[in-house]
Amino acid sequence: VVGVTKGKGFQGGVKRYGWYGGDATHGSMFHRAPGSIGASSDPSRVWPGHHMPGRMGGDRRTVLNLSVVRVMLEQNLVLIRGAVPGANGSLVMLRKSVKATKAQQAQKIAEKK
Repeated sequence: VVGVTKGKGFQGGVKRYGWYGGDATHGSMFHRAPGSIGASSDPSRVWPGHHMPGRMGGDRRTVLNLSVVRVMLEQNLVLIRGAVPGANGSLVMLRKSVKATKAQQAQKIAEKK
């Protein structure tokens, strides 16, 4: 199942990447701020790909090995068991899973012996 995840808007590092955040008490005034984002005089820059606050969600995601429970042709419905990316009513694309399940892998190993 391929879909676009729910958009969350502009989010900070604590929500976006699971940062721990700063001290809540004892005089700290930086509770959810990123803190230091780079080194000192060497390398005098921020490394590429550094986790920073920004827009979260709205990404294309593929979920593999979901099972189709039922296809209801009269209602134009496909019932799928599992987590489907996207908001309610959003479009998703169904395709075959590329990766085999553990049972299929075990069956291939048994056939080789």
